[in-house]
This record gives sequence, C-alpha cells and structure tokens, in this order.
Amino acid sequence: MPRWSKIVLKIVGALIVLVFIAFVGIALYVNANKKELLVSITKVLNKNLNGQVSVQNMEPTLLKGFPGVSISLQNLVLRDSLWGQHKHTFLEAKDLDVSINTLALLTGTIEIKKIGINNASIYLFTDSNGYSNTSVFKKKDKAAPVNEEEKNSDAEIRKFTLNNVNFTVDNQKGHKLFQFMVQELKGDVDYPSSGWKADIHLKTLAKSLAFNTRRGSFIKDKMLEGPFSIQYLSDAETIIVAPNTLNIGDDPFVIGAKFNLSKEPSEFSINIEAKDIQWRNASALLAPNISSRLNMFNLSKPIHVKCDIVGDMGAGGDPLLNVVANIKDNELTTPGGTVKNCNFTGIFTNNYVNGKGLNDANSAIKLYHFKGSYEEMPFSIDTAFINNLEKPIATGLFKSNFAVSKLNNLIGADLLKFSKGTADVQLAYSADIVDFQLTKPRVAGFVNVKNADLSYVPRKLNFKNTSISLNFKNDDLSINNIRLQSGKSVVYMEGSVKNFMNLYYTAPEKILLTWQIRSPQLHLGEFLGFFGKRVPEPKKRTKKSNFSDDLNEVFAKSNVEMHIRVNKVYYNKFLATDAVADLLLTESGIAIKNIGVKHGGGFLKLTGKVTQKGTRNNFQINTQLSNVDISHFMYSFNDFGMKTLTSKNLRGYLFSKMNVSGSITDQGKLLPSTVAGTMVFDLKKGALLNFEPVKNVGKFAFPLRDLDNIAFNNLNGKFDIKGEEITINPMQINTSLLNMDVAGIYSFNKGTNIALDVPLRNPKKDEELSDKKEISERRMKGIVLHLLATDGEDGKIKIKLNRNRDKGSK
Repeated sequence: MPRWSKIVLKIVGALIVLVFIAFVGIALYVNANKKELLVSITKVLNKNLNGQVSVQNMEPTLLKGFPGVSISLQNLVLRDSLWGQHKHTFLEAKDLDVSINTLALLTGTIEIKKIGINNASIYLFTDSNGYSNTSVFKKKDKAAPVNEEEKNSDAEIRKFTLNNVNFTVDNQKGHKLFQFMVQELKGDVDYPSSGWKADIHLKTLAKSLAFNTRRGSFIKDKMLEGPFSIQYLSDAETIIVAPNTLNIGDDPFVIGAKFNLSKEPSEFSINIEAKDIQWRNASALLAPNISSRLNMFNLSKPIHVKCDIVGDMGAGGDPLLNVVANIKDNELTTPGGTVKNCNFTGIFTNNYVNGKGLNDANSAIKLYHFKGSYEEMPFSIDTAFINNLEKPIATGLFKSNFAVSKLNNLIGADLLKFSKGTADVQLAYSADIVDFQLTKPRVAGFVNVKNADLSYVPRKLNFKNTSISLNFKNDDLSINNIRLQSGKSVVYMEGSVKNFMNLYYTAPEKILLTWQIRSPQLHLGEFLGFFGKRVPEPKKRTKKSNFSDDLNEVFAKSNVEMHIRVNKVYYNKFLATDAVADLLLTESGIAIKNIGVKHGGGFLKLTGKVTQKGTRNNFQINTQLSNVDISHFMYSFNDFGMKTLTSKNLRGYLFSKMNVSGSITDQGKLLPSTVAGTMVFDLKKGALLNFEPVKNVGKFAFPLRDLDNIAFNNLNGKFDIKGEEITINPMQINTSLLNMDVAGIYSFNKGTNIALDVPLRNPKKDEELSDKKEISERRMKGIVLHLLATDGEDGKIKIKLNRNRDKGSK
C-alpha cells in the first residue's frame, strides 16, 4: 500500500473515532441533563401555542439520529386552551422522535431538525359554532414588527415521519369528517424565502372523506399510496399540492390540490384524473348518494375520468363537484337494456344553475354526442340532460335510422313482427326517471317507417309494403301517410290521438284514436283477425312493466274510431261499391255506427255492434236495403244457407228492414242456430224462376200456365227468425201464375212446415179489373188447394195436400 494511502486511512479513522467519542459524549450529556433538556424542548414546542404541550418522559435514541442527537418524547399530549370544554385532544403520541442539531445543542440552543410521530392520534376538531382546536397554534400578526431573535428562533423541521397515526378532521359546523389511518408518511422539508416546500411519500387507509356527513364518504376504506410535492406560500397563505400519481386502491390517479388558508373558512380545490379506470371502481370512490345512482349502470371497458372538487371547511354543505368522463367504443348496461358501440362525453355537476345551491336538486348529468346501438338499432343523441337527482328529469334529442326488423327485439314477439323496411326517428323527449327508468316521457318529433312488412300478432294480420309517419306535438299524436297492404287490399290512413302522452300512461282505456281511412279495394276476408280473440292476452301493467308490455296494453285497451271510405269492398261473393263506414273499436268489440254501400243496383245501410266473447263474436245489427237486386243479394250471401230456394230462383228488387242478432266465428262464418230477429220486406217487379216445388205441383194442376217464370209486381211480408227456423207470418202472394196465401215455418235443417192456400182460378182473368176491392173478393173464389210444404226424405222440400186444413174450405 502506498504511504499516502496509509496516511489518509489513519486520518479518516481518527476522524471517525473523534466523531464517535463526541457523539458518545453528547449522548452522555443528554442523558445527564435529561430533565433540563426536556424542559427546554417543551418550551420550544410551546412557542406560539394557545394551549399546552406536555411530555411524560424523554429518552435519548443514539442510533436513530446519528450523527445528530435523537430524543424520544414519550406520551406527548398537545391540547388547546379550551380542551376542557370540548374534550378533543389535538395530538396524542405514544412516541415522538425529535432529532436535534448537535452543534446548536453544544451552544445551549434547541434546534429541531426532524420529528417522527409514532402510534399517535391527531384530531382536528371544529364545533358547531365554528371554534377549532387548531387555534392551539397562534397566528402571526403580519403588521407586528419581528425582531431578529424571534425570526431566528422559529423551528425549521427538515424531516418528519408518521407511522401508525390516526388522523381525523371533524368539522361539526360544516358536517365534514376526514379520517385516515396513516401507516407511513415520510417528508423532507425545505424553507425558501416564500414559505416552505415538502416532498412526501404517503401510505394511508382512508376511513372517511365526507365533505357532507349527511351524504356519506368518498373513497371510503380505500388504501392511498404515492408521493406528493407540497408548497406553502406564506404571503398568500396558500398550500399547493402539485399533480402527481397516487394509487387509490388498485387504480392510479393524478391528484393535485390547492388550499387557501387566508380566508375564513379556508377554501380548497382538488383535481383528480383517472386515465384508465373501470366504471364500478370509479363509482365506489364517490359518496353513497351518487354511487347508488351510478351503480345502476355499468361500462364494460375502462374509461377516462376527471373530477374537480371545490369547497370550504365551513358550514357551506356539499362541495362543488364537476366530473367529466370520456367513453369510447364501450358497452353500457342500464336497467332498460344494453347499449353497444357506445361513445359519449359525460359531465356531472351539482351546480346546474348558479345560485340554487350545491345539492341533488340542483345536480345534473349531461351527455354530449351520445352514439350507440340498442337492440341492434343504431342511434345518436346530440345532447341529453338528467336534471334534479332528487326527482330526476331526462331531456334530449334522440335520432336513429335503422332496419325496422330490429324493432322485434324491442317490441317483443307478442305484438308486432317486422320483416323488412326502414325507420327514421327524431324525437325530442322529456321524462321523469323512477328507479332509474324513463317514466312517462313527453316527446316531440317524428317516426317515419317506409316499405315495411309486418304482422300484427294478436289478430294474425299481415301487411306488406307498409308506410307510417308518426308526429308528436305537445301531448297529441298524429299519424300520417300510412299505407297498408294485406293481400289484395290496399289501405291509406290518417289518424290522430288527443292528449296521447298523458293517457298512454295513466288511462289507456280512455285513448281515442280517430282514423280517416280510404281504400281503392278492400277484401274483408283478409281482416277476419279482428273477429278473433286477441292472442295472447295483454299482460296487466305494473311498475316494472317493460316497453313491450306497456305498448301491448295500450293496443288492447285503447278505443279506435274509424271513418272509412272504400271504392270496392269484397267478401267471398259479396261485392259493394262506394262504401262508407263509421266504426268504434273498443276492448270489448266493434260498434257499427253507420255503414252504407251500393250493392246489386241498390243501397244497403247497416248499424249495430259486435261483441267479442271467447271464440264467438255476438252481433246485433239493423239493416236497410233499398232497391237491391234480390238475385245478386242472395248470391252474395250464399243464399243464406237455403238449399231449395236460391238466387237462381228469384228476380226482383228488394226493399227490406231487418233487426237481427246472432254469432259469427273467428273465421267470419255465421252460426245459423244463434240468429234471431225480424225481417220486413217488399219485393218489387219480382219473379219466381224454375222453382222445382212449384213446378212439381203446377205441371198437374196448371199444365197450361208458364211455370218457369212466375211474375209478381209486389210481394211483401214479415219473417221472424229464430235459430235455423224462419216463421213466415201470413202473407198474400199474387203472381202471374196463381195467387196464394202462405204462413208457417221454414227450416234450414228439419222442421219446414208451410201452409199454402192456392186458388186454382187463373189470375189473368182479373187483369182487366181495376177495382181493388172486387179483385180481392174474387181472389179466393172457386177451387182452392190446401197444400203443405214439408221436409222430404231426400232432404228437399215436398209439396202435398194439407189434409188437416178446415174441411169446409173448397
């Protein structure tokens, strides 16, 4: 080893020994003068205090402060002057380590360079009147002159640590409670001319961060760990926390803050940013009054969130909260369903209108440029607001353009089923929010559906190439430009509902939808679904009913008034033209206010009602026929089930009034056994053509008369209908072949029993008579056949002599 190296080592060794000897000497000095030093340290600590620091014991700790002197103050208690009234101790420390400047100590001066607080409790208390135990620290009078001795006597603590310290801020006037279990805190302090600066590393458990204890705590029971850079500006009396990354739980946050101590009460602002955090993790950091609402929603991917908290430590209530979240290509889950491909900027504030307070009633959620896909339907909302979180109201402008087949997922399979077509939607809405679902929305705007194929499931009705335009204005609904095509039928419709938005939710049975309907041709057989039972039955609406259930009930309970104009109406063989109808459709059936059609060269009017009951549809109708071709009329209605007398056997023009009740099936088939009523008729310019029962008798009784064409000018009578039997009230038939009196029962099945009194006198002999009385008197003179029309064995009507007739008749 070179000689100079040996000399250096000897010098270093000597210095180390010298320092060690000095350190031991100082330690012995401290131990020997422990009482005096404790008094001196206590005196320094009590400087500028409105209260008192008491220390039970002091022990030197040689290694902790080497090469300085470290002293452990045991059972230290710091209390303000009014502790006896409120009983909240500012500081209680089982062990407080103090490092003292060695050189200053040798000159008799106590200069504290480092403090370590261990196993302690720090409690900052403010009572309901605003008094705080932080008043234990005297405030300097800026106007008072400062002498050199006082200036140099201020303790400058260069380092401090906290281990296992319960730190509490309890502000009962401001209803604030901050409580932290500090596991470890290390800080290095510097003292520039402007105040002081500290670099701190913190690890603590947040037990409470309640800016308003009536609302609950933020970041409750979360571990906080990370560095801080803090600066105190003495002139402005402001503490600035530079933005830095701090872990809250498992998530990193960039946090900065500013505390203005010059004002009373002191003010603060905290800025928090999380660049990549799960929705539920972010929600868990907020107070229960906010998180309880947010937890009804969820986002599958992390989001970017910024939050500003501004308030004071006075009794001002909640702090100002402003939260901004950016959501991109995410999936939003809500109580009403899932929105995919979700993009928007969300803002929360509890100061929606300046001057109305920082509270739930003045809170708002704002959504900008909201885009997504709900049940495969893409939509956008330029701006949406949810105001007043005590009684939330949602407003916004909803836009969408999509294939209407996507509506099947929303409406459900029990109401409407779309197979093609497009929908264009633009609705401005306002709605209450109950249990985080839109309730009773008010809308304004339009829904346009084009080229759609759809099925109305409850009535088994199918429509092709359909167009619909819905327009919402105020509370009313107008339905325009509707084109429905079902089979060969094409229908154009215009409709309106007054007070629709109110009645939709409160009283759907009071909804009256008024339609103006026109059609070039209508095939009634394609709409027989209206005569069937509604399947399935709508569910009864509850508070938890979904959109499909609500709409289904409205369809079932609402009333529909129809004013119909149709060029041609077809039903089986029936054809009518220039049809007009006024109908009222209710939950129980159809009220026929007025139906008028041209048919068979005449006119038919009909009023009545159809009541749906099970698989039957009970009807009660009043009809009036004027100048209707009877052959055409009977053909159109399949001869009303008669097999013997058909449309081929009659000619003439029918005038009739009929009052009939009965039942028809879901398929529109008449149930003859249910029919009952009366029919009064007058057949003019009529003829009985090739009627076999008459020909069978006439070819023997009247061989020289024309049996194929039996003409009559006027035939009138009255029928009573009961089931399959028609009672023919006594009536006179005057024809070119013969005259007869008829009465009895005609049955569609078995039971026909018609009495016919037929004088053999030829009516042509009386054609030249003009006296009606004389014609009537001569009508039944001569030989009169008493015949009986009854059922034959082959099912056809047979004519035979009526042997039970009065023997005195001729």
